[in-house]
Amino acid sequence: MQGEAATVAALFAVDPVGLGGVAVRAPAGALRADWLALLRGLLPAGTPLRRVPLNTSDTALLGGLDLGATLQSGRPVVLQGLLAQADGGVLLLAMAERMGAAAATRFCAALDTQTVQLQRDGLAAQHPARLGLVALDEGIGEDEQMPPALRDRMAFSLVLDSANTDEDGPDWSASEVLAARARLPQVALDDEGLRALCAAALALGIDSLRAPLLAARAARAAAALAGCDTVQEEHIAVAARLVLAPRATRLPPPSADDAAPEDAPADAPDDAAAPERPPPDTQASSPEPEASEPPPTDIDAPQPDAPTDEDSEEPVAGSETLDERILDAALAALPAGLLASLKISQLSRAKTPSAGSAGAAQHSALRGRPIGARKGEPRAGQRLNVLETLRAAAPWQKLRQLKAQEHGVAPAPRRIQVRKEDFHVARFRQLGQTTTVFVVDASGSSAMNRLAEAKGAVELLLADCYVRRDSVAMLAFRGKAAELLLPPTRSLARAKRSLAGLPGGGGTPLASAMDAALALAEQIRRKGETPILVLLTDGRGNIARDGTPGRAQATLDSQAAAAALRLAGITALLVDTSAQPHPAAQQLARTMGAQYLALPYAGAQAVSKAVRAVSGR
Repeated sequence: MQGEAATVAALFAVDPVGLGGVAVRAPAGALRADWLALLRGLLPAGTPLRRVPLNTSDTALLGGLDLGATLQSGRPVVLQGLLAQADGGVLLLAMAERMGAAAATRFCAALDTQTVQLQRDGLAAQHPARLGLVALDEGIGEDEQMPPALRDRMAFSLVLDSANTDEDGPDWSASEVLAARARLPQVALDDEGLRALCAAALALGIDSLRAPLLAARAARAAAALAGCDTVQEEHIAVAARLVLAPRATRLPPPSADDAAPEDAPADAPDDAAAPERPPPDTQASSPEPEASEPPPTDIDAPQPDAPTDEDSEEPVAGSETLDERILDAALAALPAGLLASLKISQLSRAKTPSAGSAGAAQHSALRGRPIGARKGEPRAGQRLNVLETLRAAAPWQKLRQLKAQEHGVAPAPRRIQVRKEDFHVARFRQLGQTTTVFVVDASGSSAMNRLAEAKGAVELLLADCYVRRDSVAMLAFRGKAAELLLPPTRSLARAKRSLAGLPGGGGTPLASAMDAALALAEQIRRKGETPILVLLTDGRGNIARDGTPGRAQATLDSQAAAAALRLAGITALLVDTSAQPHPAAQQLARTMGAQYLALPYAGAQAVSKAVRAVSGR
C-alpha cells in the first residue's frame, strides 16, 4: 500500500503519542485490514496494540479492583485497564462513530494528561498512558460522526479509498521508522515554519489551536523520517496537506494581485491582458511608475536581490512567501467536492431556531422540511439544489457550446456548462418552538377553582414537553396589577411551586394583565419562538390601566388591550370561567381575534385539549 494512506501510517508510527491519533473512515473490509496490517508492520516490535470494543465499561477501560487477586492476597490489588495496558502503544477504537460523550471524555483526558487517574472502588492510583488512538469510523452519512472533541485531538483524518492507496509514493520499512523515532528529539522547527502553519490554519478557517500544533508535530515526524535534523519546506507542506486540509471550513479570500480580469478581450495582446508584476524589492526601491523601462543598473555592482540571466526563466526567489506556499499546498490537497462546496457556501454558521412541533412555520436556509427550490446564489449558508441547477442549465447547453466555439474556446467534451443564472437554492420550512402563556384571573371568590384548572392544564402540557419541545409561562392578575408567576420553563416542579402560594381575591385589572401578556409574548417572539396566549377570565374587568376602580373605564381599556393583541398577531384562546357563558367574555374574544371556549364546570383535561386545538397539535 502506497500513497497518502501509507504516509499517514508512517508518520503516526514515528510519533503516535505526539500526533494523538488517526481517524480512519472506511467500512470493514480488505482495504481497512490492509492499512491496519501496514501500521502493525511499521510499529516497532513489542509495541502494545489493544482493541477497545464499543460500550466498554469503565472498569475495563480505566481499571479497578481485582477481586480475585485481592481475596487471594488479602490486600487490595489494582487491575490495570486498557488505557494503562496500552502505554507506549496504540489503541484501536471500534465503531468510533457510535461512541458516547462519556467514553470520549475518558479518551480525551488520557490524550491530554498522558495518565490515567483511578479514583474508584476505594482505590487511588495513577498510571501512565502515553498512547495514540486509531479510531475506526464506519459511518455512512454526514450525521454519523465521531465525537468532535476526540476528533480534534487527532492529527490525521483518513478516508480510505482507491484514490489515496494506489498513488505512487515512498514505502517505508520498520527499520526506517525506528531510526526516525531515535532522530525525532533532535529535529527542530524554526519560528518561520510555525508561523506558516498558523497562517495557513487561520486562512482555512480552523479555529482550534491544536491543529497547527499537531501539524508542527507532523512536520517534525516527516523530517525525522526523511533523515533530516531540520524541518524543511517540503515537510511543512506535507503536514499542511495531511493535518490542516481535512479541517478546512472555508477558502481564503483571493488577493487583489491574484485576481485576474475575466472579461479581457480574446484578441488582446498578452502583455496587456496580464501585466507583469515587478519583484517586491524592485517595486519598493524604484520610484519610476513605468514598469516597461527598468532603471539602469551597474553591471559590476553586486546585485544580491536581482535575478540573474541563469535563473531568469524561474520565479524570483522570495516573490512568494513561505506562508503562501504552505497554504497552496493545503489547498491542493482539498478534495474536489469539498473545494466546490466551500466556494459555493463558505460554510456559513447561521443559527436557526430549534425545531418544534407546534410553532409557527418558519423559513430556514438549512433545516426543516424541503419545500422546493428557487433561483438564487447559495449565500449565507443556503444549500445549492444540484438537480434544479442542472435542470435549468440543460436547455442552454448547445447554445453555450456554439458561443464558446465562436470565441475560439473549445469546450471540454461531455461537460455541462453551468452559469450563475442557473443556480437554484433549496428552500426549507420548519416549525418553531412554542411557549404557552397562561394568564389567570385570580380575583374574586372562585379564584381557587380557576387556579386549580390552570394548574392541571400546565401539568398535562409539561408531561410531554420533552417530546414537543414546548415551554410554559404563567401570569396571574388580581388587585391592581399582573404578576409573572412563572417565566417560560419546562419544569413541572417549578410550576407547582409557583402556583401553590398564589392567594385569591381583590379587583380585576384585566387591561394591565393583557398588556403584560403582550409584552411577554413579544419577548418570546424575539427569541425566535411562537407564543400562544391562554386567558382564563370572565371578561369583566373593574380596574383601569392607571389602577383606579371603575368598570366603564376598565372595559374600554380592556377592549383597547385586546385590539393591540389582535394587531400583534398573537394566537390566543379565551376560556370563559363564568358560571354561564357571559357576553362580555365573548365580545373580548372577538376583539382579541381569539377562539372562545366556555368552561363553567370543565376540568384540566378540557383546558389542555382546547390548548392543543388552538395551537394546531
